Amino acid sequence: MKQLTSHELKNWTDTGKDFLLIDIREDWEREAYHIGSLHIPMGELISRIDELPKDKEVVLYCEKGIRSVIAIQRLETFGFNNLFNLSGGMKRWRESQ
Repeated sequence: MKQLTSHELKNWTDTGKDFLLIDIREDWEREAYHIGSLHIPMGELISRIDELPKDKEVVLYCEKGIRSVIAIQRLETFGFNNLFNLSGGMKRWRESQ
């Protein structure tokens, strides 16, 4: 599984890299803090799988990086090989900013 650090993600956004960022946290978590992304709660990922491109990098994040690992593992069974986990999730992102 590919991991992306918060510093690498910041570099991707700063340089205008073409990728999709997906927040898989619950609504209440997102309301507290988010970094601008497509919001698809983990429980809806499979039913909304058509919203995920296979032709560019996709970064998934949750609060600590654990649920996003599980989500990526599930999505990989559908043939996705372009997925990155934001290592440490929003917790690490906030600490690094």
